[in-house]
Amino acid sequence: MPAVSLPPKENALFKRILRCYEHKQYRNGLKFCKQILSNPKFAEHGETLAMKGLTLNCLGKKEEAYELVRRGLRNDLKSHVCWHVYGLLQRSDKKYDEAIKCYRNALKWDKDNLQILRDLSLLQIQMRDLEGYRETRYQLLQLRPAQRASWIGYAIAYHLLEDYEMAAKILEEFRKTQQTSPDKVDYEYSELLLYQNQVLREAGLYREALEHLCTYEKQICDKLAVEETKGELLLQLCRLEDAADVYRGLQERNPENWAYYKGLEKALKPANMLERLKIYEETWTKYPRGLVPRRLPLNFLSGEKFKECLDKFLRMNFSKGCPPVFNTLRSLYKDKEKVAIIEELVVGYETSLKSCRLFNPNDDGKEEPPTTLLWVQYYLAQHYDKIGQPSIALEYINTAIESTPTLIELFLVKAKIYKHAGNIKEAARWMDEAQALDTADRFINSKCAKYMLKANLIKEAEEMCSKFTREGTSAVENLNEMQCMWFQTECAQAYKAMNKFGEALKKCHEIERHFIEITDDQFDFHTYCMRKITLRSYVDLLKLEDVLRQHPFYFKAARIAIEIYLKLHDNPLTDENKEHEADTANMSDKELKKLRNKQRRAQKKAQLEEEKKNAEKEKQQRNQKKKKDDDDEEIGGPKEELIPEKLAKVCESKDLPDTVRTVLKQEMNRLFGATNPKNFNETFLKRNSDSLPHRLSAAKMVYYLDPSSQKRAIELATTLDESLTNRNLQ
Repeated sequence: MPAVSLPPKENALFKRILRCYEHKQYRNGLKFCKQILSNPKFAEHGETLAMKGLTLNCLGKKEEAYELVRRGLRNDLKSHVCWHVYGLLQRSDKKYDEAIKCYRNALKWDKDNLQILRDLSLLQIQMRDLEGYRETRYQLLQLRPAQRASWIGYAIAYHLLEDYEMAAKILEEFRKTQQTSPDKVDYEYSELLLYQNQVLREAGLYREALEHLCTYEKQICDKLAVEETKGELLLQLCRLEDAADVYRGLQERNPENWAYYKGLEKALKPANMLERLKIYEETWTKYPRGLVPRRLPLNFLSGEKFKECLDKFLRMNFSKGCPPVFNTLRSLYKDKEKVAIIEELVVGYETSLKSCRLFNPNDDGKEEPPTTLLWVQYYLAQHYDKIGQPSIALEYINTAIESTPTLIELFLVKAKIYKHAGNIKEAARWMDEAQALDTADRFINSKCAKYMLKANLIKEAEEMCSKFTREGTSAVENLNEMQCMWFQTECAQAYKAMNKFGEALKKCHEIERHFIEITDDQFDFHTYCMRKITLRSYVDLLKLEDVLRQHPFYFKAARIAIEIYLKLHDNPLTDENKEHEADTANMSDKELKKLRNKQRRAQKKAQLEEEKKNAEKEKQQRNQKKKKDDDDEEIGGPKEELIPEKLAKVCESKDLPDTVRTVLKQEMNRLFGATNPKNFNETFLKRNSDSLPHRLSAAKMVYYLDPSSQKRAIELATTLDESLTNRNLQ
């Protein structure tokens, strides 16, 4: 149908519709639409129908909106307005690919429309169509060369395409157009300079980047970023003396930053361990209260020198009463020799403090306060927990609690010891004790809820969290609104352990929706960051969004969901529930009530049996004194079978759909390469022969791939040499 042009009166009304839409005056916009469409001559005016549909979409009437917009489009296929509106509708439903097609059709009929080009560029960067984004930004630059967003958008397009030199040239041309006094401080200009410098560095133009930084140093607001960047560039250019001076200046600014010491080491290039230690000894005199310069040498020292430096470090921390000292030294526990020295020193402190209130009986000086012994015992409890001796750890923490029963940190450690020993119910009880000591502490509250969830106490965990959620709504709803993903992942794990697969999957999909929302939320920043020139943060955001689903929360939720779906595939749910529902159709109210009561009793009985079974299992675990891995979250080794070998076995099945078989073959080629599943498993076993969890997984696969190898599989799983790591399994 040919397009109908509006006379001046109706055209003025149409412009008012556009203004009403822009100002979100949707009701008024509909009134003006009605005035145009009520005229029989313009009842099928395509652009008015499209705008009416767009307005209705904003009021939540989606179906009617789509119907009107499609009708408008049919009436005027050559209208850029109709295609643009249809694209906006698709964008509101997050159908970005379809929206891009609509915008491209709109540009066929109005190729220089700025608004359509801007909207198209937003969708292209959202979908990471970088080539298309560059072309669109080039068109915008040609149409509006005086706007800074045109230049910056074009430069960012080249930057994201990794054409750094071209991006740097565009930014330099744009910078020349900015009339800024050398003495004037302008935050937006400062950010532009820092972004330009970042592009030069990524291009490998280190000399030019350093010259650029020195030239515009006075006009950059972020002085810390200038100094840190200068230090990195001087190291890259091998100007080591200048780099050393920069890092010494940064140390004066913040002597507790590990990166500055690493930079100083690279600049000074110590030839041996003693020269390396000398770098830190110089800082001890400058910053006598600094902890980092005393901690870092412990990473590379050994023997008597390690013992001497560790002794000074521990005394300083224990005297000050520093609770995180164990976490600070945790990385040293990979070295057995260092662990032995730590134990020797701290046990010696405890013995001496008990007898004479000194770290060593031969020390001269004033006596230590009683709290010093408390922190030593606190450390020893964590130490013995870490090395797999929970009974000794409990003795130390109980002694500390007896002396100071009001210190929350002691109860936290006691709960962790029980958790690592496998007694999660007792761990949750002690974490609840810690929470009761300070009900206003949100961290302790969250920890307590987490432990309760690990113990499958879901209701109790929800009640615990409700103390810090908004009144008037349930804790679960509020935590979902706040995207509290640690709670949801733990809930999913708890429901899975209780075989409540529906609830577990619900939580997993809630987490997935959070990640979809985070991806969609970046849409608002595409225009904001261009306007405010927060370009470094913007590029970092885009790079983060590209790897967003590598986040541990997403990985954990995906793993739980996959395990449940695989379990349901292998063991489908029975149709008993469906049969019950069918039978109830012909029942009277009285019979139906009787059946429901019977079902509830059966469900309660099954639940009690399940709880009894779990209690017996936990009792057995306590008796055997099994200990989880020392990490607070998960054990290091694999807990499930090696999936690649399972894929190989599944791929042999004749019942697989062709699509699934194709995907499996592609993945198997990527995983196995030229080898086969058996060789893959043998290589895995050789590479991890000293780890019990890995050996157990390999043993499962030996039997899975070849049931006749049962004897070898049992031998692999049950051989317990002293050399094996992670020997305690639950």
